[in-house]
Amino acid sequence: MNKLLAALLTLLMTSAFAAVDVNTGTQAELEQLKGIGPDLSQRIVDERKKSPFVDWDDLMARVPGLKKRAAQRLSEQGLTVGGAPLGDRR
Repeated sequence: MNKLLAALLTLLMTSAFAAVDVNTGTQAELEQLKGIGPDLSQRIVDERKKSPFVDWDDLMARVPGLKKRAAQRLSEQGLTVGGAPLGDRR
C-alpha cells in the first residue's frame, strides 16, 4: 500500500511540472503553458514546420512576439528547446 501511495504521489508531482519541448509538443501542450495562447502557439508550430528550432536564440528570432522575458517565464514553466531550458548551452 505504501508503494502504491508513493508511486501515485510521484506521478502527481511530475505531472504538475511537465516539460514541453517546443520542437515536439503539440499545439495543445504548448497552450497549457501560461503565456502561450492560440496565436503564439500557431506561430511556433508554423515556424517549426520550416525547420526545428536550434536553440532559444533561434526560437526568439523566428517567432514574432517571443522576447527574452517571456522566454524566461516559459522556460521556468518547463518549456525547452531541444530538451534544454533557457540559458543551458549544451
